[in-house]
Formats: sequence, structure tokens, C-alpha cells
Amino acid sequence: MRPPFRPGDELELEIDTLAFGGRGVARHDGVVVFVAGGLPGDRVRARVLKVKQRHGEAVRVETLSFGPDHVEAPCPHFGVCGGCRWQDLAYAKQLEHKQAQIGDALQRIGGLGDFEMREIVPAVKQLGYRNKLEYTWTRTADGPAPGFHEAGRWDALLALETCLLAGPKGGAVREAFRDWARAEQLEAYEQQDGLGYLRHLVVREGIRTGEVLCILVTSPGEYPDFGALEQLLAERCPSVVGVLHAINEGTADSTQGLQARVAFGRGWFEEELLGLRLRVSAGSFMQTNTEMTDLLYAEAVRRAALTGREVVWDLYSGIGSIALALAGAAARVIGVEIVEEAVERARENALLNGVANAEFVVGDAAKAIRPLLEEGLPRPDVVVVDPPRAGLTPRAVRRVVELYPKRLVYVSCNPTTLAGNGKLLDEAGYKLTSVTPFDLFPHTPHVECAATFDRVDGASRPQ
Repeated sequence: MRPPFRPGDELELEIDTLAFGGRGVARHDGVVVFVAGGLPGDRVRARVLKVKQRHGEAVRVETLSFGPDHVEAPCPHFGVCGGCRWQDLAYAKQLEHKQAQIGDALQRIGGLGDFEMREIVPAVKQLGYRNKLEYTWTRTADGPAPGFHEAGRWDALLALETCLLAGPKGGAVREAFRDWARAEQLEAYEQQDGLGYLRHLVVREGIRTGEVLCILVTSPGEYPDFGALEQLLAERCPSVVGVLHAINEGTADSTQGLQARVAFGRGWFEEELLGLRLRVSAGSFMQTNTEMTDLLYAEAVRRAALTGREVVWDLYSGIGSIALALAGAAARVIGVEIVEEAVERARENALLNGVANAEFVVGDAAKAIRPLLEEGLPRPDVVVVDPPRAGLTPRAVRRVVELYPKRLVYVSCNPTTLAGNGKLLDEAGYKLTSVTPFDLFPHTPHVECAATFDRVDGASRPQ
């Protein structure tokens, strides 16, 4: 039986709970409706967008009455901007829902039980915590402005007055670029017609060092006057250590995989984590919440339970943050990372911090493990993984199991892929023993966690 509503219908709904990803869950004549913008206890008027075989998808049009955990959102752009969807949900409830979603995913998707679910670690700061923001240039009556996509829209952009998630220097840097672009009479790129020059602005900030690195992404065209920009930033934002320029020749609305040249200054900035001084280049991954990353990575090191005699492999090692933190308590650490630029930076960071027992190699975790063993690298006692949101591929899981570590420490930013990987690991003889969630992304549905998988006694090593 098809749901009793059609696209375009408006329904009065009461939100019961939150689904994974942050949408409200309601029911209409017994049929589940996922409502973007709805929070538990809210009574809303919602417009149906899609009708599936067993559920509907809708967006809140009006809140008729608020639930008990509603709070006033502090951001003037809330509700229009596509970020910070939970600013109007009491922070204690945000934490409660995130913890519940991790437990639900591990049990429902992974079929995993009998593990310790520890209390979620709340954010050190609920606002002003991001060390990286990526803006999309948009056209306004006053000229180009860095902005964000509106909620649920690829074709509509919001020019920003403020962003409450930006670090202490982010707003001043954004405004300086805006004023320079207008003085140079540059035009924002328009996705619909493919015309215009300015596409994106990425601002990366060392929260503890104060250093800022910027990447300006444009369409092909004549280079603008970067000398004027350098002078303006020196006057208004002297913490900017470098600006890079990247050209996007395609239509894809992305900053990934682009070649960037240094327009002025240098192509990296420094940040401090776990007592380490780390150099981070433009394209290198680093968690976007510095204070919480310290706590998350310290937990990963603690879970490794090293005594000084172990060999550790850190897969998806990035710029070496976790590997270098592990090195102080390990005999030897081997980092494997597919991005060559990140590996170069990791090697540099090892030298910068005087770490002699960590080495870094370029390779795909799903493909490089067997060749590295054949080259004579020792099998690990402990493996640490911090994969992207997609998690480990089934092949990568098999390679990890073939390494036959006593313990696997898994740092995850996606409970559903952790659950899927956990099921495969459980079938291969690795039991999930405990999980600790960390709130790196307040006011959003996203959550990180650190999990430990221990090899079951008697589990045989794959041949």
C-alpha cells in the first residue's frame, strides 16, 4: 500500500525522535515521514517532497508549537544556511541523540553487542570551534561575497554576515577577501550559467598557533592583483602566512584534487596537537576541531595500550598526527597514507618533532599492505585506522585482518560505516570491546568516536 500522501501535500505532524543524519521522525496514518528541520516534540506543518514505498520525506514549513528541548538559535542565518541544523536543540539533547545513534548503528547494522558504550565527551566549545571553513562566492548587489549554500539547495547561496563556527580570525579574513574582490571588480562564478571568476575561498586556521592559510579557487582567467590582496591582509589580518591560488576548469562545485600555486607567503601553516608542532599543507586532512581532536587522539593512544615494545601500523595516517603521538610509547610506528603530499608533510613533522621511530609510506591501505610485508616490514601488534566517512572497504578490512594485530583502534566519523566494518571484523575474529563518542561538531548531527577491537583468543591468522 502506497503512503496516503503525495509530493506537494502539506501535513500537520508531531516529531517523535531524530533519525540518523538529523531529520525528525513523525508518522502520518501509521506511515513514517522524515522531516528536515523538525525536532522531537515539535508540532509542524511540513511539505512532502518525496514519497517512497514505505515512507515519505518532507521539509518543515512552519513550527506550530515547539518541543521541550527547543532553544533560540544564536546565529542570524539559522534556518536559511545549510549548516548547524541543531542550533535550536538544547546541547544536552544533542549529545544524547548522538550517543544513541552510535549505539543503534552498531547494534542494528553491525549486529554487535556486549560492548561498553562510554559516555559521550562533550565539546570544549560549542561555537567558534572550527579551524577550517570553505566558502562559495556569490553575487550580491554590492559585489561578490563569500557565502554558504542555503539549506537543501545547490543553486542558491547565502552571503554571510557572520559565521559563529569560525575561529577567532576567520571573520576578519573573510571580510578582507570580500573587500579586495570588490575593489578589483571581480565577479562571482554562477553555477547555472557557468560565468564568473571567483568560486571558493578556503580558510584554514591554526587555533593554537594563530597562523592562517587561505586557498582561493577561481575559474580560468587573468590573474588578479595578488599584490593588493597581500598588502590588505598584512594590514588587517597579519596572521595570514600564505595564500594559494587554484583553478577549477570544470563545472563540479568542488575544491578537491585541484593543483594550487602559492600566490604569496608559504603553502603551509602550523598547528599544535598533543604537544606536537605540526605543519599542515593546503590539501592535507586535519580534524576541524582542534581542542576536541586533542582529546580524541589522546583516547586513541590510550586505547592502543602501548608498553614501548610494540610495532604499530597507522593506516590513513595523513600528516602523521596520531602516528607521531603513538611513537613516544611504541618501539616502531609505520604510517600508510595514499596522499603523497600528506606523507611528505608527515615525514617533515617527524623531523620537526625529533621523532626517529616513525616512518611514513605512500600507499592505499587496501592495496599496499601485502607489498609492504613482502618488502620486509614487520607485522604490527596494534593497528590504528582513521578512515574517511566511507569507512574501510571490504578489501581493506581483509588486509587489516591479514596483518593479524592483537588490537585494532578505530577512529570513526561515521557510525554506519563503523558498524558495517565492525560486522566484518567480528566475523573475522575481532570483538568490539568499547566505544567512546566525541562531539567534534556541535549543532550538527555529525559525531566522532574511538573504538577498540580485540582479537579473540584462538582466532587463526589468515593465509
